[in-house]
Amino acid sequence: MRAVVYDKPFEFDIREVPERAPAPGDVRLRPRVTGVCGTDLHLHAGEFFPSYPLTPGHEIVGEVEALGPDVTGLEIGQTVAVDNLLACGRCAACRSQRPHYCVQLRALGVTHPGGFAEQVLAPAHKCYGVDDMNLELAVMAEPTACAVHGVDVLALKPGSDVLVFGAGPTGLVLAQLLGHGGAARVTVAAPTAFKLELARAHGADEVVQIRRDDPAASLARLRELAPGGFDVVVEATGAVSVLEQCLALVRDGGTVFVYGMAKEDDRLAVSPYEVFRRELTIKGSFAQAFSFDRALAFLRSGRVCTEGIVTHRFALADYGKALEATRTDGTCLKAMVEL
Repeated sequence: MRAVVYDKPFEFDIREVPERAPAPGDVRLRPRVTGVCGTDLHLHAGEFFPSYPLTPGHEIVGEVEALGPDVTGLEIGQTVAVDNLLACGRCAACRSQRPHYCVQLRALGVTHPGGFAEQVLAPAHKCYGVDDMNLELAVMAEPTACAVHGVDVLALKPGSDVLVFGAGPTGLVLAQLLGHGGAARVTVAAPTAFKLELARAHGADEVVQIRRDDPAASLARLRELAPGGFDVVVEATGAVSVLEQCLALVRDGGTVFVYGMAKEDDRLAVSPYEVFRRELTIKGSFAQAFSFDRALAFLRSGRVCTEGIVTHRFALADYGKALEATRTDGTCLKAMVEL
């Protein structure tokens, strides 16, 4: 079978690799679509703890091809979305219901072969039936699960005034979840006009266009919206230049929520005195935990609307073009690889 394979950062090819039979408890899937995520750009650069040889692709929707011994509850030909995080279930973190901190954490598309391939193995209990969903909706299951976990971590107080920096797939989903989860107002700030239009169509109360090269230039408009500061400021871009503006926009006693994935060697200068004097809270959110079922429920109900989010589609042979579009094409909101 063909698969994207990295032997080291920045260098990959599409090669023939051996087919594998599913072990007890596993299924073999034929990926139908796999989403391209900003995390894949970090993996391309050797960040986010990859293991080599690496076949990336963690947003997997596939058709069940073969069942391993003792697998029940799934059928050949069924379409499933995959929760790619694989925890041991036995360490202190897992026993404390924090599997994403597992000391033996594995992840399809990061430490184990993922979905940018013609076949992938996955634990049966990590596969969720999505035959009732179209592929563009189902491919948003994993990113939506991450956003649901983010909302869990944030623990939003009802009536909060929320600012979300970023109108990528994650920013759009987070904005909707926060609106449904008790925010009195959700403002989305981003540099791209068509993404802001989509944010507005999906329920954002206010949208503000910012300059990518000078986000500070938009502070005046944001301060007009919330002269005393926002209760919560969400950074969903991964850009330190944006994160640097967040403390200036949060109210005294408010929360800065770091959701976007920055580079591993990025650093942020923060005044400890300001955090102390203003009683600020800084939170982060990593991956997802116990949120896949809820993500699918949000998608099925339409509470999270994904219409218009997938903008680009590529064949497996064009994986490199999919990465480049995600990185540089201003018209690309979300790409997916179709097999």
